[in-house]
Formats: sequence, structure tokens, C-alpha cells
Amino acid sequence: MKVAIILFNLGGPDGPEAVRPFLQNLFCDPAIISLPWIIRAPLGRFIAKRRAPIAREIYAQIGGGSPIVAETQKQARALEAALSDGDVQAKSFIAMRYWHPFSDGAAMAVKAYGPDKIVLLPLYPQFSSTTTGSSLKDWARAAKRAGLKQPTSEVCCYPDEAGFVSAAAQRIRAAMDGADRKINWRLLLSAHGLPKRVIERGDPYQKQVGQTAAAIVRELAMPELDPVVCYQSKVGRLEWIGPSTDDEIKRAGTYGKGVIIAPIAFVSEHSETLVELDIEYRHLAKDSGAVEYRRAATVGDDPAFIAGLAGLVRQALAGETPCVPGGCPR
Repeated sequence: MKVAIILFNLGGPDGPEAVRPFLQNLFCDPAIISLPWIIRAPLGRFIAKRRAPIAREIYAQIGGGSPIVAETQKQARALEAALSDGDVQAKSFIAMRYWHPFSDGAAMAVKAYGPDKIVLLPLYPQFSSTTTGSSLKDWARAAKRAGLKQPTSEVCCYPDEAGFVSAAAQRIRAAMDGADRKINWRLLLSAHGLPKRVIERGDPYQKQVGQTAAAIVRELAMPELDPVVCYQSKVGRLEWIGPSTDDEIKRAGTYGKGVIIAPIAFVSEHSETLVELDIEYRHLAKDSGAVEYRRAATVGDDPAFIAGLAGLVRQALAGETPCVPGGCPR
């Protein structure tokens, strides 16, 4: 059986010239700014133009562009290897939401491949209408345009999937290797934030982030790390869910703690981890009085995480719907 697996993620600019159009695609998405197109389009272009210089400076710190496509390609190849057996011939296709490769190109590549079945696999462990929901809607449009009619299953979310949780916990253990255990450590389990009004409309993201954090803490079995869930990357003037990662770093520093920070909603390295966590928050921790700062890597192509994704694909092929109970208002 030939299977096409569509891997969804946010995407990122591949160079300085791509920053503004990337941001324009982001802020023109109705899942991000829920206004009529006649208002959203000019507003999105205005925000993109205003934020582009700042964003270029951010990406300049990591070579000018995002590594997320290369990171996702590694995951794609690892997943193909994990799924390949006598009954399944799996091929992964990447569909980024806001920059190349887009869903349209992926859909045409899938059509040329001619699979028997298609599995949609977001690389967002926790469901949100702003991420998974937006990507799946865009795929439905692209698939219809490409004339794809094969049976299609989707993986909705997997906030406490065993392989993902195991890989995340192991990354934290690795980050703590050689750490001074006499230091009073605080573990910040950091996820990308959302405007509070998105959650108030019924989005399960914050609840699922909590499920991920609880599962990782159980797996770690290291209560001395004093875990706290927090949210990063706030933009704009709207009220966002909290507590903010910035504030939690400052609070840990005030009490003279060491900070270990782990991204629990990102599965690959990109600007929010390589710049915000590695550079900006490291400086903030030092300025706030934290005695030490450590950062756990994203799960990437960790074998446990890839095995978990392969299990989710197999469930989808078997007709099951991998999703946490009551997880996704779709």
C-alpha cells in the first residue's frame, strides 16, 4: 500500500527577502486575524511591513533565514524509514502554512506520487485553530484544487503521546547533564502563546499544553526541578494567555534560582528557540539574577518521537482517529 504523509508546520522565511511576504501571509490568515478580508488584507500588509525590519534582525542572528524546512525534511525521512515495511510504502510531503513549500505544491506532488491513502500529520502536538486548524483548512483547498480523491485520514493532536513525551523528557535530562544539583532549579515548560480571546472561543490549545506539561513532569520524575508552564512570543496589544515566559524568568532570577527552559509546543528548532530562547531569554535570565541558564532542545528527529508519529500514522490508516478525548472542536 502506497501512503502519502503530509507533514504540516508553520514554515519560515528562507532568506531576508522572504521575511516580509512570510509575515504578510501570516497576518492575512483569517485564523490569525479574524476580520473580514476587506479589512484583514490591508491590515495584514501594514503589520508585515512594520514588523519586517525587526524580524530580519532576528533571522540575521541565525544566518538570515529559518532552518525549519531542513529540520522537517529530517523528520520526514526518519518517518518514512520508521514506517517502511512489507505492507506500507510511505512517502512524506511537507506543507508549510506561510512560506515554501506550500500546500499547493505538496498536493501536486502527492497527485504525481499516486498513493492509495493519504494521512495528514500536523507537527503541532497541541491542537489550535490558529495552527493545525488553519493548516488542515488550507490543505482541503489545495487537495480539491489538485483533484486528490484518495481516502484521507488526519491526526488531530497528540499532546501526551508516549514517544513525544519520552523524547521531550530525555531532552530535558540531557540539558541538565552536569548541572550543579546544589542550585535551586526552576523548570520552565514554555509554549507559544495565544491571544486570550482565542481560548475563550473554545480553542483547546491551553488545556492541551497543560496535558503535555503534566505528562513530561510525570515522565521526568524530578520534582526538584520545580516545573512551571509558561508562554512565549507575545506580539501586539491584545491580552495573551499566561504566565509569560519573560515574567517567569524574571521571577526565578529574583529568587536566585537556576533556569532550565524546555520548548514543549515546538518540535523543531527555529527562530523562537534559536533566538528567543537561546539568546534573548539567556540575556534576560542573566540580567534578572538567575545563577545559571540551560535550554533543552526540541524533539527533532529523536527516535522515540518519530516512533510515536509512526504509531499515530498506523492508527489513522487503521481507521482510528488519534486524538485526546474531547480534544478538538472541529
